[in-house]
Order: sequence, then C-alpha cells, then structure tokens
Amino acid sequence: MAWVATAELVAAVSNAGGLGVIGAGQMPPDVLREEIRRTKSSTERSFGVNMMLLHPQIDDLFQVILDEGVPVVTTGAGNPGAYVPALKAKGIKVLPVVPSVALAKRMERLEVDGLIAEGTESGGHVGELTTLVLVPQVVDAVALPVIAAGGIADGRSYAAVLALGARGVQVGTRFLCATECTVHENYKRSIIEAKDRDTVVSGRSTGHPVRALKNKLTREFDRLEKEGASAEELDKLGTGKLRLAARDGDMKWGSVMSGQCAGLVKRIQPAAEIIRELNDEAEAVIAGIRSLESSEVAPLG
Repeated sequence: MAWVATAELVAAVSNAGGLGVIGAGQMPPDVLREEIRRTKSSTERSFGVNMMLLHPQIDDLFQVILDEGVPVVTTGAGNPGAYVPALKAKGIKVLPVVPSVALAKRMERLEVDGLIAEGTESGGHVGELTTLVLVPQVVDAVALPVIAAGGIADGRSYAAVLALGARGVQVGTRFLCATECTVHENYKRSIIEAKDRDTVVSGRSTGHPVRALKNKLTREFDRLEKEGASAEELDKLGTGKLRLAARDGDMKWGSVMSGQCAGLVKRIQPAAEIIRELNDEAEAVIAGIRSLESSEVAPLG
C-alpha cells in the first residue's frame, strides 16, 4: 500500500474500529515521521506502519518508528529479526507478513506478536500459496494469532478465513476505493471496472513478483522476461511505476497494484462504511451457516 495508505486513510480506518496501517514502502524517514504525526493528529486510536525491509533506508525508518512510538509494525520483504528486540522493548507490536509455513515458524522463533498469512491473491508483492491453503497450515504450525490476507474484499471472504482459523483480516484492494484514499481517481476507477481475470503477476524471474492490473507495463514485463532480460533491466522498468499510477494516474505505464478480488469492488465509499459492511456481511454469513446446522440438511458423504 505504498503511495496508497497515507494518514488520511489510516486515520479513517482506525477511527472506524479497524487498524489503519501507513504504507512506508516509498517513504524517506522525514516523510514517514510526518505521516505518523499527521495520523496521530487525526485519531486517538491505535494504528500501524508497514515496513518493507528491502528499503535502502530501513535502519533510519525503524529509528523513526522507535522515536515516534508507533503502536504496531507490520513487515514484509525480509527478516525483521534485527529490529524486533528494540521494537519489543518499546512495547511495539510486531506482525510480519508471511507467504509460507517455513517463514511463519522462523518468525515465531523471533517472539513476534502475531503473523499475517498473505495468499497469492493479494496485490503488490506476492508468494505462491493461495489464502485458502496457506492460512490453515500457518494456523496449525504456530501458536501465534494469525491474520489472513489476500483476496478478502467482502463479508463472505472474511467469514471464510475465520473458519480457517484466522483471528482477523488484512484488507487492501477494497480500501483503494475508500473515499479517504488519496490515490488518483483513475486508479480507483480501474479497480471498480476490473473483472475477475484482470490481474497478472510480473517479475517472477527477479524473485520479487508483483500482482497488478494488466496494462502496457505488465505486457512489457512479460515480453522482457520471455526474452531473458536481466533482473537489472526489469528493476529499471519497474522503478517509480507505482507512483506513476497512484499519483499521476497513468493506467497504461503505471503499476496498478491490485488483488484478484478487484472484481468484487463496485464503488467508492467511506472507510467506515466499508468496515461496517465487512462486519455485517460476515455476521450474516456466519448466522446463515449456523441455521444450516440446525436444519434438516442431509450430511455430506
């Protein structure tokens, strides 16, 4: 959610009862500090910061986190082990994103506070396993609370991952179309117009695959990868492209990162309304399942 989850959206989500998370992937330290302070000025509730561990200024960013006393940190694209002791000493909750059981077990040994099991349906950087198979295996493998992510855009998917053992959900794509999200209107419109097969994963050969909506950029990635382009060539092509989409509204050459659930997102609405709908729909689904249990339905098998 770099260039997407800024103070406006983060505060709105937290004020509505969720946990808003600042996307710090593209931010230099001074910008992150400003976003944290802007968020604090707009909400008295807890919020977090997502840290991409490949960031070239990652040490400085973590120092900002420590200085500002952010309540929660989520991490991706690396091992946060070097930073966990200092974060824990400050009382900061640490929730790494994991795409596999092996990494989940490694993170548990760091004594983190929970895990975000993210399936390949998600937007942005992705792993290989789907949410449906990843979440229950991670739940079984660790004694930590597990948050499910990837492909969750309505109350049905929310209820489904609760049935898999998750304790909560992380939602990204639907909040791209929150009123408070500051991305370009072209980006929001592209999400709303997307169909079920409109995302594609590019950059697998680099070791850092990314899911985004299909456009000229993803087709160029595909062409270069088929021709055996180097990781350096592909990195050069991808540099700055998320900003191009999120800030400049270029839907042809920008990286329009989105999860596969984009086809479920139908309108722009306030963050509080999104959260209320997710909760109400999940409760209705769970109630419907319970009613099936008490009805005269023939057992399977």
